[in-house]
Amino acid sequence: MKVVIVEDELAASENLVYMLKNLEDTIEVLAVLDSVKTSVDYFSRNQGADLVFMDIHLADGLSFEIFDAIKIDAPIIFTTAYDQYALKAFKLNSIDYLLKPIDEEELEESLIQFKEQKKGKGLISNQVEGLLHLLKDQKKGYKSMYLVHHRDELIPVKTEKIAYLYIDNGIVKAVTKDKQTYVIEQKLEDIENELDPSNFYRLNRQFIVQRDAISGIKQYFNGKLIVNVIPVFEERVVVSKAKAAEFKNWMNN
Repeated sequence: MKVVIVEDELAASENLVYMLKNLEDTIEVLAVLDSVKTSVDYFSRNQGADLVFMDIHLADGLSFEIFDAIKIDAPIIFTTAYDQYALKAFKLNSIDYLLKPIDEEELEESLIQFKEQKKGKGLISNQVEGLLHLLKDQKKGYKSMYLVHHRDELIPVKTEKIAYLYIDNGIVKAVTKDKQTYVIEQKLEDIENELDPSNFYRLNRQFIVQRDAISGIKQYFNGKLIVNVIPVFEERVVVSKAKAAEFKNWMNN
């Protein structure tokens, strides 16, 4: 069996190759691709795979973008870290998947099913649309509101109203778009994991910003960036050189 793996995490791809070889030494891994671009380039010239394992989030975008550019004439098993609620969409669209981290027994079962069912070729448009709808639904799982103390009462503050959050002497404060400041009794790390990463970004150890609150970005020395926000923040908000490229990529997406 000839296999192609589309996966941008080196450890994950190496582990999958190892398990495939361990399960069936006749399996030939034709290629390991780590991005949408390399996948489009490869499949435009090579259609000899019997089976494709494909992660959803790649280095330069979603793997579904591959199907906008090229048709893949091979059955595909998606490898995904989505939760069980989200995986219902895969089942509804009759698409095979393996939940990451991949278990060897589940991988073996998937290979057996693939051989027994003699699966059809490729994906059709409504299947891809169903998965894209799934991605939008994932946002429902992120935090939509925080209950905060305000004087002698508790009030709800919607996350969509928050412009940015920062640490002030060990205390996390949220500033809303209408210039109100509230204390949130959680660690900034925990809050980061609760917020939708398409709308909120951790600029540095002390600061999380909402996309719409960014009014401008300036080049700083040594490859760093200065981010201007609204409402105006009193101190300079700096993005390190190491994180600058990732941040600009987030802004572009």
